[in-house]
Amino acid sequence: MTKKEERLKKQQEKLAAELERLEGMKTYEKEYESCGLICGIDEAGRGPLAGPVVAGAVILPRECQILYLNDSKKLTARRRELLYDEIMEKALAVGTGVVSHTRIDEINILQATYEAMRQAIENLGMIPDVLLNDAVTIPDVKVIQVPIIKGDAKSVSIAAASVIAKVTRDRMMIGMDKKYPGYGFASNKGYGSAAHIAAIREMGPCEIHRRTFIRNFV
Repeated sequence: MTKKEERLKKQQEKLAAELERLEGMKTYEKEYESCGLICGIDEAGRGPLAGPVVAGAVILPRECQILYLNDSKKLTARRRELLYDEIMEKALAVGTGVVSHTRIDEINILQATYEAMRQAIENLGMIPDVLLNDAVTIPDVKVIQVPIIKGDAKSVSIAAASVIAKVTRDRMMIGMDKKYPGYGFASNKGYGSAAHIAAIREMGPCEIHRRTFIRNFV
């Protein structure tokens, strides 16, 4: 076997493994496909010290294939950006919800996350029949809900929603870095890195810091 043939064989084996992995992430979609439109829901930004929490909602076509789709936390920033564009191109519907740092302080992060998820569903432009959620059951939503622990690694729909939410929020935080320099928002995205915490202690909090999250640092 030539080196070219060996490379081709490895590429084919890698592709076959990826297709098998993706097929395994369609278990829930297949289980509920008879119910109608399936929507994946996920969020980004529950843990940061600054910025909003963002939710994504995605309805994919039944036979949709998006290679390397996975839990957004397992992907590089470059891969997430590429997948974001592909999801936006192939999805039947995409919705996002954004709840501010101020609202998070008012109602707590869990309730703010639910609020962002409800916004994302409303912004789909169509009504899903089943929601596949990453771990949670969203209050005040009149649609069948299936909470799945670590769902962003088990469902293509939730994985797609996780990518939409993560990329949307990351882009927002990169923009915030220009408005509020010195905190490293472009790199830490508002999470509590050592450098970020040191900046809060040195400069004090900025407008988008979550006051209920930084009490120990000011």
